Amino acid sequence: MRNKIIASMLAFFLGWFGAHKFYLGQTGWGIAYLLLCWTGVPFIAGFVEFLILLSTSDEVFDHRFNSALPSGTNFNLLEQAQGIEKLAELYNKGLITDEEFETKRRQLLERM
Repeated sequence: MRNKIIASMLAFFLGWFGAHKFYLGQTGWGIAYLLLCWTGVPFIAGFVEFLILLSTSDEVFDHRFNSALPSGTNFNLLEQAQGIEKLAELYNKGLITDEEFETKRRQLLERM
């Protein structure tokens, strides 16, 4: 599970090399930072991202950077329950078939 403080410290100290981007799973951006590190632009962007990461709430950070992690991590059960409710609404309105409903429902339940 990625940590907001670690990401922000990487952005502050090694932001011009894109270390925080690699840590957050944004490899493409990390490579771009490496290619442009001699220009000074990544240094400024890294400092701005340091400030943004520090001011981001834990919930927003987790949703943005930890929600796509594989199973075995802590998923927000409330979000999963809301997803099942929305899926049931689609099913009740006739917008998805029985098979689609069951497949998606099982996927959501496996992530809990």
